[in-house]
Amino acid sequence: MTDNAGNGTTEVLCEMAGGETVYRNGTCIVAVLPPGRTVLSTSWLNGGCRKGLRMVFNHQLSEGSCRSDDLEGGGIEAYLRLTASRLGFDPDLATGMLTKADMGNAAVATHTFRDLAVTAVITGGIEVNGGRAGDPASFYEENGEFGDLGGTINTMLFISACLPPETMTRVVMTAAEAKASALQELMAPSQYSEGIATGSGTDMITVVSDGTSPLFVTNAGKHAKLGELIGRCVREATRDALGRQTGLGSESQQNMLVRLERFGIGEEDFWEAASGLPGEHNREAFLSSLRKRATDPVLVAATASVLHIADEVAWGLLPPEAGMHVARSMMTGMTAATGTDGPAGFDKAGNDGHTIPEEWVRFVSICIEKHQSFIH
Repeated sequence: MTDNAGNGTTEVLCEMAGGETVYRNGTCIVAVLPPGRTVLSTSWLNGGCRKGLRMVFNHQLSEGSCRSDDLEGGGIEAYLRLTASRLGFDPDLATGMLTKADMGNAAVATHTFRDLAVTAVITGGIEVNGGRAGDPASFYEENGEFGDLGGTINTMLFISACLPPETMTRVVMTAAEAKASALQELMAPSQYSEGIATGSGTDMITVVSDGTSPLFVTNAGKHAKLGELIGRCVREATRDALGRQTGLGSESQQNMLVRLERFGIGEEDFWEAASGLPGEHNREAFLSSLRKRATDPVLVAATASVLHIADEVAWGLLPPEAGMHVARSMMTGMTAATGTDGPAGFDKAGNDGHTIPEEWVRFVSICIEKHQSFIH
């Protein structure tokens, strides 16, 4: 199986003051490095902390290339070497990352302070394999054999300062936290649990520092200015890249049904709850009303509040009984605030076997069926 490394059309994405040039060429984003750079990469090709590399790249795989043993050359390192060669570079002086994300959706962010500059170039997509650290695994590596390479948030970071190896590793920590915070702010769902994603299962990062710079920096943590610039660049470019790739952003999250997806809840669950109520029910009319109301900002805000209680119960920060009691009280309060009669019993602390998200589905379904004016 073959992927072309580029299509001959080159577009410069950014040029750093130190001489690094980043351009897009078809299915690749390439950074050409001047001499004297130190590179820390999670790549299979010249990964780890290296000096003397002259090129780093991010390559978009074809739809058919999912598993490592599907790749031309029979493995990831061999395929990366082939890709570097096709781009016109010596594979021994290159390192690269792989993803399914479209290179045309790459996001670039730069922040500076005095002589210090940080640039992030990020591609991302987590709709397929977004996950939360500690979620159930999807494969076990044995003798170099493992699974899907899809999804992925890939990060290139360029820092206009000389960093020792230990600081380069701190950069990776700060960048990882920044990526996770961006996903938290987007309420990006894990595909493997009910949690909020902290990344994908195949994320990669490449950090480039300028070993020729007179500016020597040893701290890349959150308290240091370098850490702040890294955090701002990564958060900004991660959000931008995900918005470009999949539409994930503040607008897409303004929907009750979207917020409930990570709990495995969809339209059919609402209809099942509604159709079990006494009386006759019209499926199409119900679903039409549900979809219309799902984007109401008040209902989205209420959904977010109820689900946060569910999260805190799952994290062990709230007792389940207290969480359910308050969630039910909030549901009753929503109808009382608008002068309507809410469904009875939601303010009681009893446990009938429903989870908080399931109780929310029941509440909304009853309100829609009763034509309650519980949203504006």
